[in-house]
Amino acid sequence: MSNTPTDTEPTTGTEANRERLDTDTMQWISAIVAIAGLGLVAYPFMFEATEAAIWNDTLVGTAIFLLGGYNFYRLTRDQLANVAVASLATLLGLWALVFPAVIEMGSNELAMATAAGGLITAVLSAYSAYANGQADTPKRTPARA
Repeated sequence: MSNTPTDTEPTTGTEANRERLDTDTMQWISAIVAIAGLGLVAYPFMFEATEAAIWNDTLVGTAIFLLGGYNFYRLTRDQLANVAVASLATLLGLWALVFPAVIEMGSNELAMATAAGGLITAVLSAYSAYANGQADTPKRTPARA
């Protein structure tokens, strides 16, 4: 007899959800977010940049790198990614996306690279927050009358 649950065997909601979450994919997503953060740090030194753009990209990129790296580390330890950390990375990604429209960046290439890095970070981090939040939420069973 196997130890895998069948439709008639009860399982806790969190265990069943964690089995459905592909942690390998989540690790890749967190790694890509961290790499996008490193890209944000490097862009001002690759393209012509203003001082404000250098400071913004360096600080925001470092924060995104650390947040993505933290969730990657958690996922390698068979834990779910931290939803609050992924949500903060999403907000920072949105800031990086909007920042080129608010402040002079120094060059169009830097503005486009910063916006692209912010978009990648925002989308992937939002998905990570959503998927890991769903995996951590136990399924509710309907009440029996």
